[in-house]
Amino acid sequence: MGKSTGYFVVKQKAVPEVLLKVVEAKRLLETEKVMTIQEAVDKVGISRSSFYKYKDDIFQFHDNSQGTTLTLTFQMDDEPGLLSDVLKIIAEFGANILTIHQSIPINGIASLSLSVQVLPTTGDISQMLETMEGQKGVHFVKIIAKE
Repeated sequence: MGKSTGYFVVKQKAVPEVLLKVVEAKRLLETEKVMTIQEAVDKVGISRSSFYKYKDDIFQFHDNSQGTTLTLTFQMDDEPGLLSDVLKIIAEFGANILTIHQSIPINGIASLSLSVQVLPTTGDISQMLETMEGQKGVHFVKIIAKE
């Protein structure tokens, strides 16, 4: 593989612990819970060199998603009101629904794609997706595009 500046969206459980600690150290600095990089890295348990190596390359998803459009795909049970419940979750997080496409349900399962605009006032996208995935009757939610 050649050098690439591409971006990937991965679930938190797939990210190495050192990278998660870099994100946490950055959060501590941004919220002024610590005043120096040394304090931040000591608090999260990583070296300064690890912090400097990765600090410009990892961000919480929500921090970089404002003003973008996400295309989501998911499957859910074909039950009255379930789509409405999922759309309410998106509304509660303050995202703007641009498009909805639902296929005809097969064997009681509906496949959907949604385009959602992330606004500056939108809540944590990761939490929104987890809430949607946790909704009874929703089988999975995946981001298939970020524009």
